[in-house]
Amino acid sequence: MEFLKKNWSNILFIILIILLLVPQTRKPIQVGLNRMISFSPSKIAEDERDTLENYNWNLVDLNGEPVNFKSSIGKVAVVNLWATWCPPCIAEMPSFQKLYDQYGDKVDFYFVSTEEAAKLQQFLNKNHYRLPVYQPLDMAPQKLQSRSLPTTIVISKKGKIAVNKKGSANWNDSGFKGLLDQLLAED
Repeated sequence: MEFLKKNWSNILFIILIILLLVPQTRKPIQVGLNRMISFSPSKIAEDERDTLENYNWNLVDLNGEPVNFKSSIGKVAVVNLWATWCPPCIAEMPSFQKLYDQYGDKVDFYFVSTEEAAKLQQFLNKNHYRLPVYQPLDMAPQKLQSRSLPTTIVISKKGKIAVNKKGSANWNDSGFKGLLDQLLAED
């Protein structure tokens, strides 16, 4: 008993390491940790925002319907690059669902993944997500490309990139919603 009292923190640390080595427990732990450390994304200062000039990006929804990103010219758009195997991506999905529930009729959302449609649909169904998920048919415009997952880019009506966040975030945060409201109010 004395041994346990002296070494409880070491034993707990070893158990955590073992759980992180087992694939079935690693992913849920990583998702939980990402949710705990996710904060509101930082916006880019207005005078430092790049302009997205090329909106030509062919996508297809999970029903096979073609969509071109050009349809978002003049609108506020949120583009999220993600995958079902990515713990930080999974961690931020509940906040995105809440945001989409509130802003889905005002903002164009694009959840883009290169995975198979059946796998993406299975993930959405399992988690009861109603997010608009797309697969790319060609390369994204240069300013929307990223080698990191998740990456989320928020574009204003004027084509200015207001947020370019790599990694998970809390997208249902009042600060981020305030930014969306500000972008929606712009002419």
